[in-house]
Amino acid sequence: MRKIIASEFVTVDGVMESANLWNSPFWSDEIMEFKLAELFAVDALLLGRVTYDIFAPVWPSQSDEAGYADRMNSIPKYVVSTTLQTSDWNNTTIISSDVAAEVARLKEEPSQDILIFGSAELIDLLADNGLIDEYRLMTFPVVVGSGKRVFKEGRSKLTLELGKTTTLPNGVTVASYHPAAEKV
Repeated sequence: MRKIIASEFVTVDGVMESANLWNSPFWSDEIMEFKLAELFAVDALLLGRVTYDIFAPVWPSQSDEAGYADRMNSIPKYVVSTTLQTSDWNNTTIISSDVAAEVARLKEEPSQDILIFGSAELIDLLADNGLIDEYRLMTFPVVVGSGKRVFKEGRSKLTLELGKTTTLPNGVTVASYHPAAEKV
């Protein structure tokens, strides 16, 4: 069975929104290597509409020697949206109804894992339905004070178990968490 992995750039205070405005001073070869390995370890992306709207106009015109852009553009992309009717970004499928059931079906397909970037509302929906297998949080040593967070205020309790952690030379940490069984 495939895993759904939510991979997020976050600040110390949990903000994920507008990462390009606060993560660039910390960008490094180590981060690029991590993100490259992460993308090549999966064979599909799952995106919410807002993240899709940010990615779709940009990635088709990108290129790089490492092959990151080619991989982004070539693998299947599943976009959750009730308003998007068509997509010009190749290999994109729109999921417009019964999202939890459709994602559960995708998890059953024999293939590599599925990666989510951004997509806070989608993450919340999938977490509520027990469909996220791993939360991979790349935490940048910056506090921005406000913005959309990975886990929205008021969400129901979600207990996580720490998996692997890595600290990069620039102070950025990568922590992998898995949903834990509730302890009574």
